[in-house]
Amino acid sequence: MNKKPLVSVIVPNYNYARFLEQRMETLLCQTYKNIEVILLDDASTDESLEIIKLYQHNSRVSHVEINTCNSGTPFIQWANGLALARGKYVWIAESDDYSELSFLDMAVPLMEENEDAALCFVGSFCVDEFGNKIGIDHDRWGKKQYSCKKGYKVFNGNDYLLYNMYWRCYIYNASGVLFRRDFAETVDKTKYCSMRSSGDWLFWIEMMRQGKVIEIYKKLNFFRYHQSTSMKAKKAGIALEEDFEIIKQMEKYLPQLTFYKRTLRRGVFYKKIKRADVDPMIRLSLFNRLKEDLGGGFGAYVIERINRYLSFFLPCLCTEQRERL
Repeated sequence: MNKKPLVSVIVPNYNYARFLEQRMETLLCQTYKNIEVILLDDASTDESLEIIKLYQHNSRVSHVEINTCNSGTPFIQWANGLALARGKYVWIAESDDYSELSFLDMAVPLMEENEDAALCFVGSFCVDEFGNKIGIDHDRWGKKQYSCKKGYKVFNGNDYLLYNMYWRCYIYNASGVLFRRDFAETVDKTKYCSMRSSGDWLFWIEMMRQGKVIEIYKKLNFFRYHQSTSMKAKKAGIALEEDFEIIKQMEKYLPQLTFYKRTLRRGVFYKKIKRADVDPMIRLSLFNRLKEDLGGGFGAYVIERINRYLSFFLPCLCTEQRERL
């Protein structure tokens, strides 16, 4: 009988002492046992180090790395963890999230069966600070997903980029993803590590260019949703600027994108800026940046709005919902 492949579990932490013990317990109690845990703390100022000390001598904790200065972006910690990882597969288990104990037992066999898959991911329940489920559903599964008898689907990576990831980052939480380490090692870390908000979107794009994507239609992950309006407002400007760069890069990768679809995408950006909870000066700056980076403006917004309205009557029109694989 073949030995089950090693999974490297990277746990990046920053000031989440109140969640860290639950995170660690749902890792160490996974029904899939062949794991190594890489604990990374990014200069926390709370009681995180006290929690880490409880686990640092566990036989499955292979590394404990404590930063003395905060890195400024979570994606540097991703890269640091990948440099230490030895497993065939990697799971970035964010310290404030937690999972069902069957997560790896569901994901690993599917990756083993599909050797050309770059990654697989599950659905997530959004929970509050106390673990209560809240009414936010980022998966947005519909008839296509719920009617799948196998409970999962395998997609061509480039098709997934063209029809899904161009519209938004469908992989909204790293804690629900298992990916192939050798594929990840070929990704240029300088690009996604330079981002503060959207580096994950870029990372998944680069992974999908190398292999297939597996969607598992079970909610096995619990994504902690933090209510911090001031932080969201601050990040909105940063995230949108980084998103412009990502779409610009994707359009280089996907020359088959039609002019009309590109226009709609710019219209979606304009709409987001228009509705964002940001300072008026930041909003103006974002409109200017959209124009400079992607040539998008009010005209694209008007076309997107008209397209949205007419799509209720004309099933041939392009929308994110219709394009979704």
